[in-house]
Amino acid sequence: MSGIAFVDSNLLIYAHDRDAGPKRELAMALLERLWSERSGILSVQVLQEFFVTVTRKLQTPVARARAREVIRAYAPWVTHPTTPETILRASELSETARIDFWDALIVAAAEQSGAETLYSEDLNDGQVIAGVRVVNPLR
Repeated sequence: MSGIAFVDSNLLIYAHDRDAGPKRELAMALLERLWSERSGILSVQVLQEFFVTVTRKLQTPVARARAREVIRAYAPWVTHPTTPETILRASELSETARIDFWDALIVAAAEQSGAETLYSEDLNDGQVIAGVRVVNPLR
């Protein structure tokens, strides 16, 4: 077991959403634990979704400069590039696991990075896709 945990966009977003209530606290605690264990990873897709959502879609948007600081802080968590092979794998996973392509791209990135756990609110808690166990830490 690698102990590596992939973090989906929604958790990074909740951790910086002042209006997310208990979800914010849970997401922040998870990210702090992963920082201290040095076991958290994510993808460029997660950082892209984070930036767009926190600067444009939240009730209380995050300043763009602050969002860039967060991206810089989490940049070391991007351990593998998204490649054409990642996209092809995502297209296969989307079909075989019957999930949305963008969710499948997250799973493919987690698989490619060697993660054993994918922390996400978007997929079924406990589901295993491509050898990666989905855990919803907000339940």
